[in-house]
Amino acid sequence: MTVFNQTLGALSDAEGIKALAGLKRGLEREALRITSCCNLAMDEHPKALGSALTHPRITTDYSEALLEFITPVHGNIDEMLDGLTQTHAFTLKHLNGQKLWPVSMPCYVGDVKDIPIARYGSSNTGKMKTLYRKGLTYRYGALMQIISGVHFNFSVSDALWQRLHAIRESSLPLEQFVSEGYFGLIRNYRRLVWVLPYLFGASPALCSSFLKGQKTSVQFEKTARGTLYLPYATSLRMSDLGYTNKEQASLHISYNSLGEYLDGIRAAIRLPSAQFAQIGVKVDGEYRQLNANVLQIENEFYAPIRAKRVTAKGEKPSEALARAGVEYIEVRALDVNPFSPIGVEASQLKFLDLFLLYCLLSDSPACDSDGEAEIAANLKAVIHEGRKPGLTLSRSGEAISLKAWLTEMFAKLRELAQLLDGDATDYQDALNHWQKAVEDPSLTLSGQVHKAVIEEGLDHSKFVMDLAERYQDYFLSYPLDEAQLKRYRDDAAASLAAQAAIEAEDTLSFDEYLKDYFKDVPCAL
Repeated sequence: MTVFNQTLGALSDAEGIKALAGLKRGLEREALRITSCCNLAMDEHPKALGSALTHPRITTDYSEALLEFITPVHGNIDEMLDGLTQTHAFTLKHLNGQKLWPVSMPCYVGDVKDIPIARYGSSNTGKMKTLYRKGLTYRYGALMQIISGVHFNFSVSDALWQRLHAIRESSLPLEQFVSEGYFGLIRNYRRLVWVLPYLFGASPALCSSFLKGQKTSVQFEKTARGTLYLPYATSLRMSDLGYTNKEQASLHISYNSLGEYLDGIRAAIRLPSAQFAQIGVKVDGEYRQLNANVLQIENEFYAPIRAKRVTAKGEKPSEALARAGVEYIEVRALDVNPFSPIGVEASQLKFLDLFLLYCLLSDSPACDSDGEAEIAANLKAVIHEGRKPGLTLSRSGEAISLKAWLTEMFAKLRELAQLLDGDATDYQDALNHWQKAVEDPSLTLSGQVHKAVIEEGLDHSKFVMDLAERYQDYFLSYPLDEAQLKRYRDDAAASLAAQAAIEAEDTLSFDEYLKDYFKDVPCAL
């Protein structure tokens, strides 16, 4: 009997099922503001939406035009998605006719120099956020930074950790057991992360303007209308064209324990980069980047999953993890779902619940260099040709077809779904929905995009713009009652006041602020 089956059997009583079901989730959805002409919006973040620096639900990411919608932590998926829908509706009602680009890969961009970097006001904190993004521009180019995604934050109940601690007869203190348990989840997730671009990847094609005439190792095919694509691709967003950092390839950060992970992150933010040093840090009195290390700050470490803990004021992410261990994990391998107005839908999240619980409850041995190479090869294969008939992957050094591996996995997920559902069928229905995509790759999100754009001959930009217009109409007509509108207006006003207060409190010059922030990090400033 496998570790998964043993653990599931030990949790099959009423209290165990309740502990399993006590999941907490949060979402972050990114979307570009665009004009009616399908161009990137160049204006400032709308004041009616509040301060991007301090608003709890509406902010920006890299660009002033790249909105990010954040949900509170929720125990109920439907309530979380309802709240996210309301946030979208309030936003669209205050964009003065602008729309949201409903796919991951960017809209048409003329000169990349025109892409507006996000601005967060005159405080030292705000200036640092903007300078970090300026550094990203110098390091990787602006186009990579306006790719959109969906992040899924996930944690299990304290009751489940206590049950698992007893079931596995662990001698570790509970806090350490929790952290090591989440890192076990992370290792299994990384082994199986290819599942997510297979099912939910939605960027098999892109506008040719994205490449800006640059040569790439990817041998694209091109439609008569100029759309670039790969016949069996799933998520070009996750390919070398997307959100990657080649400078980080040599870091070899370990996920075998929290301690090893923190050691790796701390080393990375202290490691000088000869390549980035050529950019310069402060040139002719003007900053170009925060420093010339491989990572300016920890957030620059690009990974499809992160271990997280809510930080205290002034605390860095690694300091929070070192202080109190892992609190939740952040899944970062999700394309925007173009067939949902809010970029994600409930059956995906229910599948993620099952998938992440499966990763948690299964045996998770340490990963060596061969395992890391296998993880990278499997992910690359699925990103580039995941829908290819007969595609073969590698599992512990043995060849296995993608379909056979998924079929085995879905059988395990079904046991978990039946336990969680009880007398209901919600999780089983979600699993049945995505099981069809295992049998027929054309039913994956990338398969549906491929059908619309390639098989039916639509221009990619036209396909996306039609969706953007449809969703704009949906949100403009979405009914928000007066209480809801007041809450959003109050949040906007409060966030602007909070930004003003932060700006008024500054006493250090920006140079002094940076030196203080990086006082424990050897780097050129």
